[in-house]
Amino acid sequence: MNKLTKFLSLLNEIRKLPRVTLTFMPRFCNNEQETKLLFESFIKPHPKYKIVKSKELGVSLIHLSLYSTCEEYLASINGKNSAFYYARKAKNRHYTVSQIERNSYLNDIFDINTSMPERQGKKMSSPYCQKSERLDDKENYKYFGVIDADGKLRSYCYIGYYGNFAIVSQLLGHKKYLNDGIMYLMMSEIICELIKEQKVPYLMYDTFYGAGEGLQMFKKKLGFAPYRVKWKYDDQKTFE
Repeated sequence: MNKLTKFLSLLNEIRKLPRVTLTFMPRFCNNEQETKLLFESFIKPHPKYKIVKSKELGVSLIHLSLYSTCEEYLASINGKNSAFYYARKAKNRHYTVSQIERNSYLNDIFDINTSMPERQGKKMSSPYCQKSERLDDKENYKYFGVIDADGKLRSYCYIGYYGNFAIVSQLLGHKKYLNDGIMYLMMSEIICELIKEQKVPYLMYDTFYGAGEGLQMFKKKLGFAPYRVKWKYDDQKTFE
């Protein structure tokens, strides 16, 4: 497929993207300064395509409200070589997912961060390569980890609540254990938790178009799909 054909195919895909409005609500997440900065970073011009916003096209979302139960969601990601298959593989190897107190796992977090010099073709930034002495939690965040049978943290994920949506803020796993299915277990369990909570109707995991083929496949297997998003900022609303 030549460049022109690929471009036309992408334009056609963009034209068909489902549209959704997502609203930042600083009162809901109790951190107005950070929320405003994140909102502004999402609506600034795209670094390559200036006529659209940075996080407007191909935003990777799961519409959580489409699933009445966790079982319904898991059934949607089942099948040969599916997310459910790999999550079950991790469970069979005695991995579990739970909310974590990060300061109890500082050594493990550092080991995870430094287990790969590059991720998604990019060198790990310097903060990841330095061991933290302490990590301070944010009120609008939940912190999850995959724990092995020996009590070691093998992957972690941070979920931020910002309004009528939540964001996958950080998601990293130890290179040595990725083939055990730990990342699929992590994300499928978190998505199930969000479905049970019924607190937010959408979960965002960055974008599709900026991700490599491997990451795109990971997202698709978990049920994420590309959307066209209109972003709003409402400092008066409360969200329940």
